[in-house]
Amino acid sequence: MPEHDITPQQVRRALARAERGAALDVDEATALLAATGEQLDALCAIAARVRDAGLVAAGRPGVTTYSPKVFIPVTRLCRDRCHYCTFVETPAQGWRAGRAAYLSPDEILEIARQGAELGCLEALFTLGDRPEERWPEARQWLDERGYDSTLAYVRAMAVQVLEETGLLPHLNPGVMSWEELNRLKPVAPSMGMMLETTSRRLFETRGEAHHGSPDKDPAVRLRVLEDAGRLSIPFTTGLLVGIGETLTERAETILALRATSRAYGAVQEVIVQNFRAKPETAMRHADDLGLDEYRAAIAVTRLLLGPKARVQAPPNLVDHSEGAQECSALLDAGVDDWGGVSPLTPDHVNPERPWPSLERLRAITADCGFELRARLTVHPEYVLRGEPWLDPRISAHVAALARDDGLARPGVRPVGLPWQEPDGGFASVGRTDLFEAVDTEGRSKDRRSDFSEVYGDWDAVRAAASGIVPDLSNTDVGVSREKRLGLSALAAAEKDPGNLSDEHALTLMTAEGPLLEEVCRLADELRRETVGEEVTYVVNRNINFTNVCYVGCRFCAFAQRRTDADAYSLSLEEVADRAAEAWELGATEVCMQGGIDPELPATAYFDLVTAVKQRVPEMHVHAFSPMEVVNGTARTGLSIEDFLIKAREAGLGSLPGTAAEILDDEVRWILTKGKLPTRTWIEVVTTAHRLGIPTTSTMMYGHVDNPRHWVNHLRVLSRIQDDSLEIGGSGFTEFVPLPFVHHSSPIYLAGVARPGPSLRDNLAVHALARILLHGRIPNIQTSWVKLGVDGTRAMLRAGANDLGGTLMEETISRMAGSEHGSAKTVEELVEIGAGIGRPVVERTTTYGRR
Repeated sequence: MPEHDITPQQVRRALARAERGAALDVDEATALLAATGEQLDALCAIAARVRDAGLVAAGRPGVTTYSPKVFIPVTRLCRDRCHYCTFVETPAQGWRAGRAAYLSPDEILEIARQGAELGCLEALFTLGDRPEERWPEARQWLDERGYDSTLAYVRAMAVQVLEETGLLPHLNPGVMSWEELNRLKPVAPSMGMMLETTSRRLFETRGEAHHGSPDKDPAVRLRVLEDAGRLSIPFTTGLLVGIGETLTERAETILALRATSRAYGAVQEVIVQNFRAKPETAMRHADDLGLDEYRAAIAVTRLLLGPKARVQAPPNLVDHSEGAQECSALLDAGVDDWGGVSPLTPDHVNPERPWPSLERLRAITADCGFELRARLTVHPEYVLRGEPWLDPRISAHVAALARDDGLARPGVRPVGLPWQEPDGGFASVGRTDLFEAVDTEGRSKDRRSDFSEVYGDWDAVRAAASGIVPDLSNTDVGVSREKRLGLSALAAAEKDPGNLSDEHALTLMTAEGPLLEEVCRLADELRRETVGEEVTYVVNRNINFTNVCYVGCRFCAFAQRRTDADAYSLSLEEVADRAAEAWELGATEVCMQGGIDPELPATAYFDLVTAVKQRVPEMHVHAFSPMEVVNGTARTGLSIEDFLIKAREAGLGSLPGTAAEILDDEVRWILTKGKLPTRTWIEVVTTAHRLGIPTTSTMMYGHVDNPRHWVNHLRVLSRIQDDSLEIGGSGFTEFVPLPFVHHSSPIYLAGVARPGPSLRDNLAVHALARILLHGRIPNIQTSWVKLGVDGTRAMLRAGANDLGGTLMEETISRMAGSEHGSAKTVEELVEIGAGIGRPVVERTTTYGRR
């Protein structure tokens, strides 16, 4: 609503709804942001009651927290041009002030050591966004010291601070990708980035606060908050109030923060920061935010975010002198945290505004009826939750400083501790009976113990899924036109199958009845032309070495919490034993994949390959999905390329192209909370191909997706294969369609996904895979585990030519509820082919003949 149109009556009605605890919409929030006088006092009183209820529920009534910290300005260089910022400088300005492009390791450690001696617990790493992308001086400084990016330097320095001082790093480097967040998580218990505002007007309009600053794009910043949530990173964010946004834009920003917080549960605190004009900036003549407007922003933030939220206001950005009441006004408006306060370093972002002394802050807090207590950089709720919020390599550092309620231990002084692997390495634990080749009960119950939290907010998932229409058939175009479209698409496919238009491909993908029969006939002819009549298989063994995982894949019934009855992990010795046993039974391949267990050693993937190759040197090791590769890079600090090279040196022969699901993030972020995004899956497989490491390719379908997604997925694979073949890379050996097994899948149990694909879907996907990938990927595999004997035979008549492996054990599909067993003998595979008059022959992993 236009702000000049807000009336006292509208504010009064919104106050009445807030008093009743009703959900407020954007118009009501906007009205409350305009509250003044007695209405503002009433608003703050409601917000304070909500805050107090939340503190009681958290077990610390009457407590206001702060984090004793040191401020480490790693670099003041930045690629952005925010109109209100004095923290950022140019290389020339830094040179005149006697500053290098970056603080050196010695300078960083000296600040941290002094802070530790004064009782600080947090090392706040603050810096400009990606300065090396704008300033050659930054690029040169990093290159001379062997760092490929600013964030690589931040990661290295965080480790040194942990080991040398025991301070807990809180990383605030601006916009980060999913991959960068994932690489930084093992070195910091928390991270942060202010959302500031969702106003695109301030970003796109010349002269406004964020114009010319690429990292201030609200969509980009919201994506960072979402990615942090997907990765279970305790994350600090907030809004900057008074930079030219309207009250409606302010309300929209708060609601966006609420939506992200609810969806992932990773927003550990929301800072409501007031704008203060600074000299020598483009906004030096703008008015500071008034105290009443600031109080209203805090109170509305508290009401919209609710009692569980931690709401912070920086005490140094208001008058905190003796006798001043501004800090008290912030507490009265619903604040429960003062943020980081340093006895050593200034607020380098607001250097003109010194922090109050702890004695002064404690007195202000006490005058308002609260007790001031120190916390860690990671808030108590996440300290108490542990996995997956805290990486095991920093859990000891956090535990050394935390008391039983998650707050800081009184009087504790940090001491440097090694940043190292969790104790124990590989150990055999849990239900090893899940590995038996015979059918068992599979699961002890239908869902893991943390079902309600590990996958994020199910209501948000349902809302996202409701926007995807599963049925894209042409039933509304008329029977005669539909037939003409189908015949036209079929003719195009017969003429040039690998280069169908999107319209033709979608028409055939949604085919039914006689048209579907013709599509399957064409696919079978292309199969015969490409690979002949032989049906192939490989004698292999699946080794799922652990099912402990916290990624939050909503389709996966395999993953378990560490304490669940069905959780297990194999030792290296057990993995090697299974490989040796498989070799004795005639296997030529082991396929190794497992959960993303936070306690796996950094070298886990290399160790697994080495264990197999040392025991059975001739065994082909087909191992590690792109998600596992990315996990390995995060734990080792290696690039994707270097990780793959090291894995190949250990004996890795090829990669399974699993973790693809649907290569479209619209669907992907419904299927999974924290798995790698599409672009990263593509980066892993293309890097593998460039290095000469072959991979398979997969697609899991029949859940919340639709035929258009299937066509687009196949297009992505086609482009990857074209690029790989053009440079002489290894490419995809096969494509494996994976029908969604719904029975025990969380996303089905939660009422979001449909119960798997139909026979029509299965035939269409296998047939169109053969058609669209013609001339690119010669082998189309069908999954007997998921489809059974009859279904597999049907797919072999619709373009498929490969049965996959004997497996010997297959835990993932079985725990999802597959009813078709977890192993096949060679004789059983031969019988599948014999049933349709096709010869069945053994192959190697890369489709050589045995």
